[in-house]
Amino acid sequence: MTLQNILSTMRKACEEYSMISDGDKIAVGLSGGKDSLVLLKALSVFRKFSPNKFELFAVTIDMGIGNVDFAPLKQFCEQENVPYHIEHTDIGPVIFDVRKEKNPCSLCSKMRRGALNDVIGKLGCNKLALGHHADDVLETMLLSFIYEGRLSTFAPVSYMDRSGVTLIRPLVYTQEKNISAYAKNENLPVAKSPCPADHETKREYMKSLVKSIQKDIPFAKDRMFSAIVSPERYNLWDQYPKNPSAGRPKKQ
Repeated sequence: MTLQNILSTMRKACEEYSMISDGDKIAVGLSGGKDSLVLLKALSVFRKFSPNKFELFAVTIDMGIGNVDFAPLKQFCEQENVPYHIEHTDIGPVIFDVRKEKNPCSLCSKMRRGALNDVIGKLGCNKLALGHHADDVLETMLLSFIYEGRLSTFAPVSYMDRSGVTLIRPLVYTQEKNISAYAKNENLPVAKSPCPADHETKREYMKSLVKSIQKDIPFAKDRMFSAIVSPERYNLWDQYPKNPSAGRPKKQ
């Protein structure tokens, strides 16, 4: 898997959903996982030939769990000539020690997003890029369908009222297997997750469920993803127009 393959799907998403505009200041949420590292690398290269010129920053939210070494991430950002900021928090202790959450993912996501928004405001960025990929789109859809009884997943672009920041997900057309392959081939500094709930979440169960379905129906994942994004089918993203003249994405 080459970076060109990643750039191809990322560029398609950016163009179809008008994710990047001239003069944007984009902060990448750099967790240290493969997805955010590949996203930062792809955007770093993309800014060199993108018709819309933009600035790039990287932000890591330190959850306050364990002794995490952020030096490899800092070095990676320096190699890509991307300014890097670490925000130290006590999100981990609050969730696991104080609140003792049994299903921590939702609250953790909200708290991390809040911390990111604070940093973004200080940096003067107007957009936040997250590394959610095509598999995340489908898994979120299944989580909502099975556990909440509704058809819903996250949007490729969304505007956040409170912070005034636009959230973009340039990898929504990119498959996780391609991201994993590139990260491994290029020996990116992927950090092991310090989260106590890692690999024991509902999302991990959805990932296993999709793999199980594919054993009997190899094309199932592609068909389900197409059902979400294809205009000629039941398109859950039809309220987020691809035509930039149709207006700003729906607020969330």
